[in-house]
Amino acid sequence: MDIPAIKRLPTAVCCGWAFLASSGAPIVAGESGGEIAMTQVEVGDFTFDVRMAGPENGEVVILLHGFPQTSYEWRHQIRALAEAGFRAVAPDQRGYSPGARPLAVEDYALPLLVEDVLGLADAIGAERFHIAGHDWGAAVAWGVAVSARDRVITANPVSVPHPDAFAAVLNDPTSCQVEASSYFDRFVRPNSEDAFLANDRAALRGIFAGIDGAAVAEYVRVLGSKAALGAALNWYRANIANRKLRGPAVGAVEAPTMFVWSDGDTALCSDGAELTEQYVKGPYRFEILQGVSHWIPDLAPEAMTALLVEHVTQYSER
Repeated sequence: MDIPAIKRLPTAVCCGWAFLASSGAPIVAGESGGEIAMTQVEVGDFTFDVRMAGPENGEVVILLHGFPQTSYEWRHQIRALAEAGFRAVAPDQRGYSPGARPLAVEDYALPLLVEDVLGLADAIGAERFHIAGHDWGAAVAWGVAVSARDRVITANPVSVPHPDAFAAVLNDPTSCQVEASSYFDRFVRPNSEDAFLANDRAALRGIFAGIDGAAVAEYVRVLGSKAALGAALNWYRANIANRKLRGPAVGAVEAPTMFVWSDGDTALCSDGAELTEQYVKGPYRFEILQGVSHWIPDLAPEAMTALLVEHVTQYSER
């Protein structure tokens, strides 16, 4: 695959592991002989399905997926991080893991999703860690970077701008983001998952434009039921109302931050991406992948992997 053009903007100013039995989800072999193992981790009353790779004493990088995907979207980056000596940890998040699927909409509010990640870090013995996330995973990563500023080595959100920047453009009637987010209206409706699951999940499959068939099959395997997809959509229902973000402002990030956005993303306009710099106090790096749509880890794996490995290595505490 060709690496898409990257537009660079100026830079601003160990571990114990408690695992349960492995599940039957796919395992991806690493080129150096390592494997991405699917295991389970208990966090409070929940059990999360988690993909892991890399040395057990490696510096931890937690990778958070978006909607409607799973930790499988990070498979390329997990392998590369492991081969670089990091311990890559990618959970299927709340609602996506069958053992972490509460029924109430309010149980999917952003602060609870942030707590899940910190609980996961505690469970695997990671006092300090890097955080990365795509789509909704980026929103959670931003929240983790602020809530646990003393624990986060670097923040690496992908596609979704800082929540406070995103809230600002959603409140700006001149921004294209208001119209670009019109799909929120459909997603937050009760039982909106039914339309995605009809006709052998045709509408759900249609979301994954350009993604290879094996990956689509894996996402549909996990999300192809009313319980699973309804829980995933509860992230929208709990955190969005009238095309606006619910909840208080998140606040500024102090950790070294790399935000990766793509100019082919029709769901996320450039003004929110450009505004994000105002909400980062630490060293800031803004990377634009040219000609790439929303699904960056899947569709631009070489570029995304190179950027991520470079950034976490730059600030590694090893």
